[in-house]
Amino acid sequence: MSDLSKLTIAEARDKLRAGEVTSTELTQACLDEIEKADSLGAFVHKTPEIALKQAAAADARIQGGAENPMCGIPLGIKDLFCTQGVPSQAASAILDGFNPEYESTVTTQLWQAGAIMLGKLNMDEFAMGSSNETSTYGNAVNPWRRGNDDAALTPGGSSGGSASAVAADLCLAATGTDTGGSIRQPAAFTGITGLKPTYGRCSRWGIVAFASSLDQAGPMTKSVRDAAIMLRVMAGHDPKDSTSADLPVPDFEAAITGDIRGKTIGIPKEYRMEGMPAEIEKLWADGTDMLRDAGAKIVDISLPHTKYALPTYYVVAPAEASSNLARYDGVRFGHRASLSQGDGITEMYEKTRAEGFGAEVQRRVMIGTYVLSAGFYDAYYNRARKVRTLIKRDFDQVFSDGVDAILTPATPSAAFGLGEMANADPVQMYLNDVFTVTVNLAGLPGISVPAGLDGQGLPLGLQLIGRPWEEGDLLNIAHSLEDAAGFVAKPTVWW
Repeated sequence: MSDLSKLTIAEARDKLRAGEVTSTELTQACLDEIEKADSLGAFVHKTPEIALKQAAAADARIQGGAENPMCGIPLGIKDLFCTQGVPSQAASAILDGFNPEYESTVTTQLWQAGAIMLGKLNMDEFAMGSSNETSTYGNAVNPWRRGNDDAALTPGGSSGGSASAVAADLCLAATGTDTGGSIRQPAAFTGITGLKPTYGRCSRWGIVAFASSLDQAGPMTKSVRDAAIMLRVMAGHDPKDSTSADLPVPDFEAAITGDIRGKTIGIPKEYRMEGMPAEIEKLWADGTDMLRDAGAKIVDISLPHTKYALPTYYVVAPAEASSNLARYDGVRFGHRASLSQGDGITEMYEKTRAEGFGAEVQRRVMIGTYVLSAGFYDAYYNRARKVRTLIKRDFDQVFSDGVDAILTPATPSAAFGLGEMANADPVQMYLNDVFTVTVNLAGLPGISVPAGLDGQGLPLGLQLIGRPWEEGDLLNIAHSLEDAAGFVAKPTVWW
């Protein structure tokens, strides 16, 4: 494996500016690694020609004195982001053949900064899933293994391809999206850093919608510092997105001082789940001690409506999904079913959607349509909206009481095997989001930091939840946790 593809963004930036390496060399090293790693299923649309053209342009910019830290950095892009002229399917058969004539705002900003697109990354279909097993491309695979066991493990979902690619050093970083934990859970499963920004910090324009009031793009990186560097380029106001916040974008990297003395960290009692694995409990306790040793004040807090978060999420998200996915009907773009003689428009809709949507997407669309239907709207959807307000109020109260960040586990377990949950109740899969969905419901920033290994040698992550719009402070606390945990483990190359 090339040492160049193992670099962090910060390391590559310094080497590029010092003239020790070119973006073309860095990009070619990543492309070479990608070609060796098809068994991971991470990259689903490779774009080497685009990458090398962008790298040559980045080299010219760097020679001309370009200052942007993302200039020349090779990235993977989750298949949910529309990329001009490059297939953007949201890992769904219903968008087969869709090559958009436009670019998402987030990727536009990355390319303008001089970043490089290596290709598009695998994911759960329409970002619906916790294991990357609902993709039309097939499974993405975690580069980690359990001890001496060769069983393929999930990289998490929905940003499983992004997590796998970053963990396996196929790219220096990747974009992800997070609707209920889809950046943070796969980051924890693969031993990388995943940041979900405050809702509205990054534009959603040009990102295929799942649940519009919950979706948020963010960086998936090899370190907290890299997340800060990448977020600064991804973030910013976008007039094309009505939910995009018109706020200045600070220098998030400059906020990383390593000093968290005087900060108050809350430990929510409601996150102590019955049946939580002892390894997760210990990791959480160890993380608490690390922050205390770094000078933070630790306080117990209560978020009483947490117990309603999962049911609230699984009413709100499917309701919004059923509305957003109504546009996929075979009329304007994507897949259209073959019709029999005498079939009309209704039959075309029915056959196209039956063929194009996978089982999990169909399940959520049906749930969403049900909770929005006459007679059930008030009983389910309106009630969920009210509970969501109470969940957000819990966080507002804690932050107004002086808490700077909240520490929780990122996931209820380490990565599980692909196929191991195939016969489980779907609700069992939804429990993977138990620690993460509250952050989306409240619109808050959250970050998963790798903090240790379980007894089988698999990575475990801790989650920090921050105040709205204070990603800089959150990143500084996360950097302190990262520094104390000293997580440097990497998966053994088998692919």
